[in-house]
Amino acid sequence: MQTTVKCSNDSPVSTRLIQHGALVPFALVTSLFFLWGMPNNLNDVLIRHFMKSFEISRFQAGLVQSAFYMGYFLLATPAALLMRRYGYKLGIICGLLLFGTGCFLFWPAAQIGRYSFFLGALFVIASGLSFLETAANPFIAQLGDASSAARRLNLAQSFNPLGAISGALIGTLFIFSGVELTGDQIRAMQRAGTYAHYLQTETLRVVTPYLVIGAAAILLAILVAWARFPPVSVQSHEGTLGMPGHGAYRELLRYPHFLLAILTQFMYVGAQVGTWSYFIQYVQDSVHAPERVAGYFLTGTLAGFGIGRFASSFLMRWIRADKLMGIYAIVNMALVAIGVLHPGWAGLWAIFLSSFFMSVMFPTIFALGLNDLGENTKIAASLLVMAIVGGAVLTPAMGLLARYGIQIAYLVPIAGYLAVMAYAFWGCHVKPRGRG
Repeated sequence: MQTTVKCSNDSPVSTRLIQHGALVPFALVTSLFFLWGMPNNLNDVLIRHFMKSFEISRFQAGLVQSAFYMGYFLLATPAALLMRRYGYKLGIICGLLLFGTGCFLFWPAAQIGRYSFFLGALFVIASGLSFLETAANPFIAQLGDASSAARRLNLAQSFNPLGAISGALIGTLFIFSGVELTGDQIRAMQRAGTYAHYLQTETLRVVTPYLVIGAAAILLAILVAWARFPPVSVQSHEGTLGMPGHGAYRELLRYPHFLLAILTQFMYVGAQVGTWSYFIQYVQDSVHAPERVAGYFLTGTLAGFGIGRFASSFLMRWIRADKLMGIYAIVNMALVAIGVLHPGWAGLWAIFLSSFFMSVMFPTIFALGLNDLGENTKIAASLLVMAIVGGAVLTPAMGLLARYGIQIAYLVPIAGYLAVMAYAFWGCHVKPRGRG
């Protein structure tokens, strides 16, 4: 059994989606996609909320994503090395325990009232998610026939936006207070000595949602420890079977399609994270909506993302994954360009719709990048997870560009979709070196 779907000119083939006897582990691992969607998109709420509660700039608030995605970057390789020795199951358990611990750290961070402590807690959360993504994506890709890997991974990833929607909605309802003070009100509260208490109260609003999510992560770790995971074997390009967990990083240099996938994933994640991180601010600046209304718009665009995931998984029965992704990338460049050139209701709805078309990109880049890597699959997956650091780099870059207008910042996602288009139509087809 190979590890991933072939990126070829052949039409998609109808095959069994999940191997026999693997339904329970598939369901448990798929639930991880839902679970890590919540903190990913709670960050979009935190950026706006911390700007208010800590009185910081857009660039400083963008460091939320930097701390978060640096956790992905730094822990992906240790996660791969652990799983290469002990398997996917232990990697998932370790990831869930780290994730839960980071959520629980929000309580002491709020009591101390230091922004840097929250950044540290977010780093721990992301470290756990790095383990989960390094394990879950290749595990799902290998849990059935190679020709259906991209469709299987898109199906599992379809539950991620449901978690994202839940995260944005939880943040909007339970973190946003709806209180937005004017300059005169702030000065009046400062004179009365009540402003510091107001800021502390705003900061404490983040604690309860994270404690609940942390408890859910610990419960899921117990369920995974109890469940029986099937062994997963892969096929190298020489055609010999073996357990995944061997291979060497230097061998990956022979696969240009994989190296280009890393760059493409870096650009795509930066586009996705940046789009959502500043969407609340875009809504407020372009149509002057209050923060809670902007939060509901964010929830709506994430719902579009979820619909796109399920629709794309369905369409891949007839349309090749790479071709569909390329078409979606072209559409998104046009939509975001409207958002840049026409800030207001037209631009808002254009960027709103872009989430539907970005939905297919992450899992498809992941699956196509792992194509035909055989025994190198786990270590390759860790590098693709490390590419998520694009969210840490490009989001603050958008914050700097936002000084010239929030719509100008959205030039960055356009560059990301250009990279995705190039990979879909060219990069994933590049032949491995040393092969015919």
